[in-house]
Amino acid sequence: MPTLPYLHFQNGQCEEALTFYKEVFGGTDLHLMRYAEAPDVPDDWKSGPHVIHGEITLGDGKLMASDFPPGFEGDPQKAVSVMQSAPDVETAHRWFDALLAEGDVIQEMTANFFSPAFGMVRDRYGTHWMIAALPPEGPDA
Repeated sequence: MPTLPYLHFQNGQCEEALTFYKEVFGGTDLHLMRYAEAPDVPDDWKSGPHVIHGEITLGDGKLMASDFPPGFEGDPQKAVSVMQSAPDVETAHRWFDALLAEGDVIQEMTANFFSPAFGMVRDRYGTHWMIAALPPEGPDA
């Protein structure tokens, strides 16, 4: 069974965030279910755009998310990072720069012993990302 990241957002940002991640990473299959569509939720949770469950496909994995229930405050992604491997250095830089828009650098993109391009960023939604280009393969790598 795979381990899948599950992100939580405040202020009804889940749909916007998943749509953004889909665009940045070239994801597919965006699915959203709102609290209003879910069975057995309190009536006061059914108003508004809040998402009880959303997911997108990123490569051969899934990224899942939801909004905190209406009236609940949380601390989205404060102590966890999502690691995303890029197929090459150019893609790693493109993803890093896109996530950085209205976000903050945690660690600048640089080469290191395990990746030709690795960086860490907190995006505009509070999600911490670790972006790493896969090392080149082959005898000349």
